[in-house]
Amino acid sequence: MKIMMAYPPIPTDKGVALLSQNRQFQYFNNPTFIYPVIPAYAATLLKKNGYDVLWADGIAEQQTPEQFIKMVEAEQPDMIVMEVKTPVVKKYWKVIDRLKDVADGNWRLITVLIGDHVTALPEESLDNCEVDYVSTGGDFDYNLLDLANHLSRGGSPPAGLYFRDHGGHIVNTGKFVTHPVVDLPMVDRDLTKWQLYAYDNGNYKYLPGTYTMIGRDCWWRQDGGCTFCSWTTTFPEFRVGTPEQLLDEVGHLIEHFGIREIFDDTGTFPCGGWLDRFCKGMVERGYNRIVKIGCNMRPGALNQRQYDMMGKAGFRFILYGLESANKVTLDRINKGQAENDMWESARMAKKAGLEPHVTCMVGYPWESKEDAERTIALTRELFDRGWINTLQATIVIPYPGTQLFKQCEENGWLKTRDWDRYDMREPVMTTPIPDEEILQLIQGLYKSFITPGFVFRKIIEVRSLDDVKFLWRAGKAFAGHLMDFGKKNVKKKEISAVG
Repeated sequence: MKIMMAYPPIPTDKGVALLSQNRQFQYFNNPTFIYPVIPAYAATLLKKNGYDVLWADGIAEQQTPEQFIKMVEAEQPDMIVMEVKTPVVKKYWKVIDRLKDVADGNWRLITVLIGDHVTALPEESLDNCEVDYVSTGGDFDYNLLDLANHLSRGGSPPAGLYFRDHGGHIVNTGKFVTHPVVDLPMVDRDLTKWQLYAYDNGNYKYLPGTYTMIGRDCWWRQDGGCTFCSWTTTFPEFRVGTPEQLLDEVGHLIEHFGIREIFDDTGTFPCGGWLDRFCKGMVERGYNRIVKIGCNMRPGALNQRQYDMMGKAGFRFILYGLESANKVTLDRINKGQAENDMWESARMAKKAGLEPHVTCMVGYPWESKEDAERTIALTRELFDRGWINTLQATIVIPYPGTQLFKQCEENGWLKTRDWDRYDMREPVMTTPIPDEEILQLIQGLYKSFITPGFVFRKIIEVRSLDDVKFLWRAGKAFAGHLMDFGKKNVKKKEISAVG
């Protein structure tokens, strides 16, 4: 059986779709390509079990739709698997129907959708296109192997599978299950074209870079985790491999691919004794002198000793979900952090030599403009003190399956259920702030780094050509983000949605 893991290209004048390995979908005017770790695990598992596997990322390869269709027609895979997210699901319904038309009479093509949107609304896609199977849950790797075995070798179908019976009725195999990640093989980077994602990514200072994901997903699970996170739907429990597994992978990436920076995209990097063992291993194996490490971390999770240990172990980039400066909002989105946690964590990380990055959101249904401006004031102060290095700002989007989406339905906060409009080009929840002002606030967050102290430090911190190149890429990304949230783009989007 020939199986294609695919990301069909999305023709649009909004920019490049950030579809792989992300919790918040966005179109970027300055392209960013993120290595899709779990689909890569899926491709690896399938190949190791004797399947002929093809990797076809039409977005990262910057194909046109026609080029992608011709490539599929030339390869004639038995199964094509596509990860889908809310803002592109309607577009991928059309892609599936077209692929079915192309294959009709030429070869038998089985189509499969995976991802957080179809996990939340599995029957919707079966009602709206000719897709054969919807596989729910976040363990795409194990689920797709079980599905392939079922179809080609007579094995049992995986749990969480939705499909039509011979009478056209939708049936399913029950709730999806989770699997241990310690049993996974190391990702086959050559099979999954790692180079496509090694350069155009703002998280990397040192190129080439790549992603790992030792855990699924975040160990913060109190009351279901953060209410806005789409991965709480696909990863209902936290699982993690061993420190030694990640260390072995780091060594493999250094030796075979010359990787200079790695970002581990576990929702929150493991702490406690796990972190101690990993950092100790990085130093003992000498990897800390060769490669830089980045990770996601919760404010308030670590102390100064642990940050110092990470600094010695080669960590550089550390990403925090700041989200808002307002305690009411932090409580309502279930962040589980105190007001001063962000201050202290960024200060300690910076003291240890790390380069903190924060994510912020604007457009909560309960926040006033003054509340949002407090978040801008906080990021400006953090930049001015030198405690954060970079920032990402977004509009709050309530994805189906999240607690926030459920709250929107209960409180009448949704402006629309047109999934095309959930692409972060406009608010889709009612808020006390007019839409145009929300976009101005997003731009204000991006501009909050422009303080005398921050600019002066950036100039005197330049030590190498890598630093100069990174600043150049960061400048291009900054300009791109201002375009992403510009009024012109949003107005064009609104017109196309009406038309």
